[in-house]
Amino acid sequence: MFETKGLKENSGHALCGPIEINGAKPGMVLMIKMNEIRPASWGWSFAGGTNTLKKRLGLEEKDTYHLNWELDTKNMIGVSQYNHKVALSPFMGTMGMPPNERGIHSTIPPRFCGGNIDCKELVEGSILYLPIPVSGGLFSVGDGHALQGDGEVSTQAIECPMNVVDLTFTLIDDLNISMPRANTPTGWITFGFHEDLDEACLIALEGMLDLMQELYGFSRKEAYTLSSLIVNMRVTQIVNGTKGVHAILPHDSFIN
Repeated sequence: MFETKGLKENSGHALCGPIEINGAKPGMVLMIKMNEIRPASWGWSFAGGTNTLKKRLGLEEKDTYHLNWELDTKNMIGVSQYNHKVALSPFMGTMGMPPNERGIHSTIPPRFCGGNIDCKELVEGSILYLPIPVSGGLFSVGDGHALQGDGEVSTQAIECPMNVVDLTFTLIDDLNISMPRANTPTGWITFGFHEDLDEACLIALEGMLDLMQELYGFSRKEAYTLSSLIVNMRVTQIVNGTKGVHAILPHDSFIN
């Protein structure tokens, strides 16, 4: 049973939570396995963003454009009212815990403990690792997306309700990470969040070098050199104030 929220004081994303994780303590890591993510039958998207951005991109400041989507979750196809057809790849935009600070915390920016990460790679079958900031974890999840491109440039994915979000939580007390990382069907991912996109990129790269050293026993300079060959740096999103970058190490990077 989840309480409704007062929209006047808290108008952020609709989330399920907070969920208390028995035994969770600061310094531990929460492992979240995404067993099943199934959207409902409809979604929507629109041409959002600031007037400055729209003008730069050649749109009128007051231009609005809405797409209403019918979602075929059996065949994983979305069809808009104008007959645009796209292949669906559903994921949850927001998964995380609150920082260890008093007050109401915005759901918009991603943080070291998760939040509005908006990474399209976190599909069914992925495992997300988050540093735990508070006792009990107080994990929340929401912001369902049926499809999104890297960047989420118009501020919206195909926003949709979810019929099923099946997660498994596991506590890890011997993993030392300061930022989220993930193991997805396509590869390992490390994240960087910062108001400055260059700094976000460096944070994600630092995390990837750490991970490559852990996985393969590489030296720092070895991991750095190899990362330039096999690691892909991608802009997760540029629309949440705190920008996101994710570094991807594909599972097939090395030949056995």
